[in-house]
Amino acid sequence: MHHALTTDSGSFPITTHEVLNQSGPFVGVNIYDGDAILSAAVEREGGGWVTERASALGAAAGDPEVQEHSYLANKHGPVLRTHDRFGNRIDAVDFHPSYHALMQLAFGSGVHALSWTEPREGAHVARAALSFVWNQIESGIGCPTGMAYSSVPTLRKVPEIDRVWTDKIIAQDYDPRPIAVGEKQACTIGMALTEKQGGSDLRANSTFGMPAGLRGEGQEYRLTGHKWFCSAPMSDAFLTLAQTDNGPSLFFVPRSLPDGTRNRFFIQRLKDKAGNRSNASSEIEYEDTFALLIGEEGRGIRAAMEMAHLTRLDFSIGSAGLMRWALNLTLHHTHHRRVFQRTLAEQPLMENVLADLCLEVEAATLLGFALAGHIDRADLVERDRLLERLVTPAAKFWNCKRAPAFVAECLECHGGNGFIEEQPMPRLYREAPLNGIWEGTGNVVCLDVERVLTREPDAFDAFMEELRTERGSNATFDHYVDKIGDLAIGPLQGRMRQLTIAMATAYEGLLFLRHSSTDAAALFIESRLGNLPNRAFGSLPADARLRGVIRRTRVA
Repeated sequence: MHHALTTDSGSFPITTHEVLNQSGPFVGVNIYDGDAILSAAVEREGGGWVTERASALGAAAGDPEVQEHSYLANKHGPVLRTHDRFGNRIDAVDFHPSYHALMQLAFGSGVHALSWTEPREGAHVARAALSFVWNQIESGIGCPTGMAYSSVPTLRKVPEIDRVWTDKIIAQDYDPRPIAVGEKQACTIGMALTEKQGGSDLRANSTFGMPAGLRGEGQEYRLTGHKWFCSAPMSDAFLTLAQTDNGPSLFFVPRSLPDGTRNRFFIQRLKDKAGNRSNASSEIEYEDTFALLIGEEGRGIRAAMEMAHLTRLDFSIGSAGLMRWALNLTLHHTHHRRVFQRTLAEQPLMENVLADLCLEVEAATLLGFALAGHIDRADLVERDRLLERLVTPAAKFWNCKRAPAFVAECLECHGGNGFIEEQPMPRLYREAPLNGIWEGTGNVVCLDVERVLTREPDAFDAFMEELRTERGSNATFDHYVDKIGDLAIGPLQGRMRQLTIAMATAYEGLLFLRHSSTDAAALFIESRLGNLPNRAFGSLPADARLRGVIRRTRVA
């Protein structure tokens, strides 16, 4: 709109609606190729062969059309249809077309199954690279991909399930049709473990499974009960827990039976969640529902925890990826927004905040991919097996715990724009706490650390030996490592958060000393392992090192 402003010297037009000094969308970039910290970690841990595939996904993350799909899939969330227009029970979930487009991209790219379709050195690291990138596209799709990833080793243990289902679950394709497995090009799998009276206390579950004939693995059972959280209820099959005469047991529940009819699987309602809104989460009811037993009766929780080991890796990587997405948006905004004759990124206080955020993302990335490397080598190297047993819950706890505060700081860097729903930041803000809840809340995973310390003391010895390989590199680091040994003495339970934080942060310090720049390692150790309790982002020493940290981290 143009107006004429009249003054003593005449009149001239003023453009009031011309858009000035806005950062614009973060598009046209490849978030894998441009992330030197990520690609170096993937290469170092043995997954460098994924580069071409990860680069293609990284380019998709910078595609405006893909970003629009992510926005629309969240704005127009899933809708439950319990019955068709004639009154027949159908228990269907309708999704916006953008959701299906994202599912096709993720599953077609192998985000859900690369570890199993390419069983070679660095397979878990390579798959983690795809997951890290995917979490910069749309987190809601990460639930179906993560459940598929973690389920495969369990399904392969039961021949009756493996020969029918596994190849369809790891297929690099997406087929949402609600039909029998034999007619599908690809299948998805969900999980239904917790119940309203128990939550993390899976032994409190009341859903019951009765054998339809013979007892034992692969045999048919009938389930009756209610599940409080069932993720992705449109999936083709589910792993679920139910009580038997011998205790909690793990079952496989297909949505369609071999004759093509639908199993007795009833969706009661969809959860109205704070975030993760593109993904459907539900309450379901089993009523004489067909299921196959996995493993032995009474050993279902152990089997579920074996799957949780892989999903905890995925959440560690996912939180790191989410933080990287928030950081990319923040660096883009602050380098393109001007205030007081300089870009925001050049303002001294903002520069300190940005450098601090860069250190946090690098720490989360190093920790997540070091864990993936330990998991890849765990079957071959005893030291890696011991390390991954401890580092898995510690990394899950710490990366997931850091994400909400991190994203909140990134949102603030955007000012008022960061709080507007048309922008990505509000979606990330709501998403950030969720990984800390899934597959064990903070207290649950800290108790898992305690169990390892109690039952496998060799794991703690291996962990401390690993930290001490860098003894002498940094006096602050050495002092912090010694404090961990002191914390691990005596009754642990009331101090497990403190000890888990110390272990995770020390391990990040170790990785910085080994793999980062000298300046970044020094800044991280000074700020995280020194004497700055309850610090806020932006509390780094104000010196010339900050700009270099930002420069080496930024994806431009």
